Amino acid sequence: MAVSYGGQAVLEGVMMRSASNWAVAVRTPEGDITEVVQEITSPMSRRKLWRLPVVRGVIALGESLAIGFRALAISANVATQETDEDGEIKTVITRGQIIFSFAIAIVFALMLFKVGPALLTSWLPIDNDGLFVVVEGLIRVAVFIGYILVISLLPDLRRVFQYHGAEHKTIHALEKGQELTVENVQRHSLIHPRCGTAFLLYVMVIAIFVFAFVGQPVWYWLILSRILFLPLIAGLAYEVIRFAGKHSDNRFLMAMLAPGMWLQRLTTRQPDDDQVEVSIRALERVLESDQAETPAERTADAKVEVMA
Repeated sequence: MAVSYGGQAVLEGVMMRSASNWAVAVRTPEGDITEVVQEITSPMSRRKLWRLPVVRGVIALGESLAIGFRALAISANVATQETDEDGEIKTVITRGQIIFSFAIAIVFALMLFKVGPALLTSWLPIDNDGLFVVVEGLIRVAVFIGYILVISLLPDLRRVFQYHGAEHKTIHALEKGQELTVENVQRHSLIHPRCGTAFLLYVMVIAIFVFAFVGQPVWYWLILSRILFLPLIAGLAYEVIRFAGKHSDNRFLMAMLAPGMWLQRLTTRQPDDDQVEVSIRALERVLESDQAETPAERTADAKVEVMA
């Protein structure tokens, strides 16, 4: 089984990862490219329990968030040229800073995309349980799309979306077995079936079916249910994009998942050649690290799927 590769756009750069390594490449204000490479010790590659369907999705999401926060911190440090006592650019944030950032981001996301839509729907004169969860789901999707549209107006975020597009194009070129050159990468699509943006939309759609079993409870259980069922919903959404990534040539499946693909049009922009160069550099560093592994390590890592 081949190891999958994915990534994330950061400030003036791209993070690329496999199951066992990740690298972030960032364009400095002087025009150079700074790189940082780190290893990953994934529970999924070591314990069969964490590779069970749905469970692996929760683990993968947690890993992606942790790595994403670290990569963002590195890119921010490069952009501001923060250095340590030896004059080297800082690349590591403390565990406490990661936990604090996690907490703020998760609380914000839960309030905006989970608890908020549920409470707003509860104020509407809806007595039918089925209609309640459908309306709640539509409100949640509308809030999500509105949020993306608003942040896309920020100039700095537009460049992040360009790097997001560069990341997708680079992964496509790798998966097609092509040489990682700027010219080859630029020929590929901005859209990828394993994208995190599509994952978030699938989370919201799957939530409608899961919450249909909960109905329209009292307000405190309404809030708790939206939080407690999130790992299950995220795990199911992970299985959807994992399946889609392996069957991207199936036209019927791609038609079913088309809304997730369309949504990526809002979070990707056409990158310039310099941005593609950064994305290629990040992926090359990950590939080099993977090639240095032993056959046994590569076999274990091949069991882990990564979101693009």
